[in-house]
Amino acid sequence: MPRENRRRNEHRPLAAGGFGETSTERYAGSLWTVRRVSGARATRTYLCPGCQQEVAVGTPHVVAWPAEGVGGLGDRRHWHTGCWSRRDARPAGNAYR
Repeated sequence: MPRENRRRNEHRPLAAGGFGETSTERYAGSLWTVRRVSGARATRTYLCPGCQQEVAVGTPHVVAWPAEGVGGLGDRRHWHTGCWSRRDARPAGNAYR
C-alpha cells in the first residue's frame, strides 16, 4: 500500500486544553477570548497586530479571538504579551490587522 505524503490539516478546537487557561477580556468595544501560550508551545512565527512585528518561534505570547458572534480559526490573532497589555492605547479600528 502506498504511503500517503499529503499533510493532514488538523486544527485544534479554539477551546482545546493544553495551551493554557482562557479568559474573556474587553478590547475594541467587544469581548475577546484570550489564551496565553508558553514559549515551549510557540512553534510558528506570527505577525503581531499590535506592533506589526514578528512573534518569533519560542516566544511566549497571547492568542485572542472575538468571544461574541461567529468566530473561528481565521479570527485568532497572536499578540506579543506586552502589545496585548497595551491594546487599549492603539486605535480600535485596527483590531483585525
